[in-house]
Amino acid sequence: MFSRSALSRGAQLAARRQGCSQLAQRRAYAAATSSAPSALTYDTTEVAGIKVAARDSHGPTTKLAVVAKAGTRYQPVPGLTVGLEEFAFKNTQKRTALRIVREAELLGGQLLAYHTREALVLEASFLREDIPYFTELLAEVISETKYTTFEFHEDVERVLKVKQAKLAHDVSALALDSAHSVAFHRGLGSPLYPTSSAPLKKLNEHTIAAYASAAYTKPNIALIGDGATTTALHKWTQQFFKHVPASKPESIKFYTEPTTYHGGETRISHTGGNSLVIAFPGSSFNAFKPEVAVLAALLGGQPNVKWSPGFTLLSKAASSTGVAASGTNLAYSDAGLLAIQITGAADSVRQAGAEAVKALKGIAEGTVSKEDLTKAIAKAKFDALEGSQSGVSTLLSAGSGIIHTGKPFQIVETVQSINGVTADKLKATAKSLIDGKASVAAVGDLHALPFAEELGLKV
Repeated sequence: MFSRSALSRGAQLAARRQGCSQLAQRRAYAAATSSAPSALTYDTTEVAGIKVAARDSHGPTTKLAVVAKAGTRYQPVPGLTVGLEEFAFKNTQKRTALRIVREAELLGGQLLAYHTREALVLEASFLREDIPYFTELLAEVISETKYTTFEFHEDVERVLKVKQAKLAHDVSALALDSAHSVAFHRGLGSPLYPTSSAPLKKLNEHTIAAYASAAYTKPNIALIGDGATTTALHKWTQQFFKHVPASKPESIKFYTEPTTYHGGETRISHTGGNSLVIAFPGSSFNAFKPEVAVLAALLGGQPNVKWSPGFTLLSKAASSTGVAASGTNLAYSDAGLLAIQITGAADSVRQAGAEAVKALKGIAEGTVSKEDLTKAIAKAKFDALEGSQSGVSTLLSAGSGIIHTGKPFQIVETVQSINGVTADKLKATAKSLIDGKASVAAVGDLHALPFAEELGLKV
């Protein structure tokens, strides 16, 4: 048996070692954010006319994604982006959909297609040594997919209707889409999925194929590799992506008008729940505003420590009213939306909405304590650094940055700018939001949910 004193000495030694280890790690991460090593940044170049970005985390797996500038803001008619997403990894000129599935499973790979308001992403995750196969597969999908009639009716159209039905019952998604609509009108104001009442007469396999011919062109896509060496990715890109079209047909016109923030209010009656979105102009990829990132962290909504309501202003409001609340900056290429979303019982949502606006006005008056500001800055940096690590959001942000601005989102510059946020800068940012026009969307029991004017907001 070990004596108590021996255990105590061991515990003390372990604590000292752990402290040294934590100090070394902290210094390492500090060095990472100052020297921008390959673990955090992408090596970008152009290969065979395609913008390629790679970073190597030296792990056993790789994520590879084609990010196309073909999100819902660019589609000339509703449903084209969703249709193109659903046709991904279907029959091509060389492979059937069944063969693609079986080959990917034999190699232990995972295939994924999804879209945002600005991008359409085709992603493959696989063992590191299988990069030749999956690079070839992605090139084949974007340049040789068969847009067949039977697949449109049996798969694409059927899945679209299922997603429309799901959206019709999701009050949170409806409220967020509605907030985008009143904030930006067209372009970014288009919903992520067409509603069940949206006219889709022009959506068919032929219009989707035409949209693909414009979306999947060399100037319009980026190839992002996470966990791949630059040499390997360049080699296989050169070999397999050289046949991708170099330009889009002149007959296909994307919606390319620059985004303008308008603001406003919309209300939708719904029996499936209650959701309130209060939004303001936010931070974009082109013009990053560190004050907005810190403000979003300060608003928060979710506690960081179990059994604690958290320090964020929305988490305190949520704990007292029993609602789910969040504050997020939704960044796009030429605009952003700082959105506060509250979901729950109608009366509780009304109360939490009033408290959220009161909290934002308190920030504008400079009532935030030094301790809360320090916590918010640390949280904003953590969120940015965590988002830069391997994952779906990393590939999306890197690809979106490249296809819209010519370079990936720079995490090092972001962290450095967040460090420069002061109480006065945060106060000025909050005041400008409160004094400007808000975008407010209420979905649910409209008898109980508040109007923007009742919350003290200008629309």
